[in-house]
Amino acid sequence: MIKSLFLISLVSLFTIGCQTVEPPLEEWVMARAAYEAARSVQAAKYSPGFWHQAEESYKKARILYKEESYDEAKVEFNAARRAAEKAENSARLKRQQSGEVL
Repeated sequence: MIKSLFLISLVSLFTIGCQTVEPPLEEWVMARAAYEAARSVQAAKYSPGFWHQAEESYKKARILYKEESYDEAKVEFNAARRAAEKAENSARLKRQQSGEVL
């Protein structure tokens, strides 16, 4: 009886320990798209603050993803997406105000 309870407990702990968090693929794709869109309007030149935030968060997220720290990577990918979107919008506005063609 005790051996069977011990065995059941051991198997339960093993299966719980094997569960993994899903990789944040959607967040990565969205962050990458926002990053590329910001790059296409020269956000590094016209909105360097937001661009720097996006770049740093994106690089950090990729490192965390490679280390399989998926929860943390998801947070950083989302932060990178938001910063890249702000950089793109800001750059587009500044370029439009200066009369540049986009």
